[in-house]
Amino acid sequence: MSIVVTGATGHLGRHVVEQLLEKVPADRITAVVRDRDRAAGLAARGVRLAVADYNSPETFDGLFTAGDRVLLISGNEFDKGRVQQHTVVIEAARKAGVALLAYTSAPSSLTAALADDHRATEDVLVGSGLPYVLLRNGWYHENYTEQLAPVLEHGAVMQAAGEGRISSASRADYAAAAVAVLTGEGHENKAYELGGDEAWGFAEYAAELSRQTGQEIVYTPVSTEAYADILTGAGLPGPLAAVLAGVDGAIEKGELIVSTGDLSRLAGRPTTPLAEAVSAALKA
Repeated sequence: MSIVVTGATGHLGRHVVEQLLEKVPADRITAVVRDRDRAAGLAARGVRLAVADYNSPETFDGLFTAGDRVLLISGNEFDKGRVQQHTVVIEAARKAGVALLAYTSAPSSLTAALADDHRATEDVLVGSGLPYVLLRNGWYHENYTEQLAPVLEHGAVMQAAGEGRISSASRADYAAAAVAVLTGEGHENKAYELGGDEAWGFAEYAAELSRQTGQEIVYTPVSTEAYADILTGAGLPGPLAAVLAGVDGAIEKGELIVSTGDLSRLAGRPTTPLAEAVSAALKA
C-alpha cells in the first residue's frame, strides 16, 4: 500500500510530498511524474517514482494497487480535455481497488468557467464507486505573489475583481489539508470547502505591497475584457486569459470567499496570512 501523489513535481504536488515525508516513511510514498529527471531529488530520498501522463492512459496500467490512497491533482492543460485526463486516473484507480481517491477541485460557490471541468470530474469520481474526498481548493496566494515583477515595475495592481474579496491561502496550506486526508481516517465520501482564514480585497493587497516595499502601489480595477487583453499581451493564450478573467468576475461576486474553516481545521493550524506570503515573495 502506497500513498500516491499525481503531478508530484508540480507546484502543489511538491508541497504535498514534502509534508508526507514528515509523516510517513519515504518508501510508502509514490510520486507520479511525467519526467523522471525532475523527480531525481525525491528518488534520492527514497520516494518511489512512477512515470505516467494524463494524456496516455496506458501509462497508468498497473500503476495503482489495492489499498492505495491516491491524490489526483487536477491537470493544468486547459486545452487538452482535463475531464478526460482525470477520468483516465479515476478509472485506473477503480480497476485497482484503491482505498481512497482525493481530488483537488474548486469551491462549490465558483460558477466561472474554471469550475466546469472540476464539477464534471467530481461527477465522474462520485459515480465511480470509489471512496472519495473532494478537496475544493480556493485560490492560492502564489497566483499573485509569484507575479510581482510587473506590479512593482508599474506601481499598480490591475485586476477585474472590483471590490470583491477572496479567501486565498498558500499552497503549503492546501497541501497540509491533503496530507491530513491521505494519512488520516474518517474522510471517505466527504467534500471540504477550503480557503484562507481571512478574506481580503485587492485594495488591501496593494496597500500591503506598499507597506512592505515602501513604494506607492495602487489598485486599478479594470473590466474583465480589459484584463483578458492584459493577460494575452503578457503572453497567455487567449482561452486561458478568458478563464482567468472570468475568475476575477467571480471574485467580484464574492464566489471565492470561503468561510467554512475547513482548511485550518484539516491543517491543524491557522492558514498563512497574505502579508506573510507577500514578505516571502519579496525576499525570494
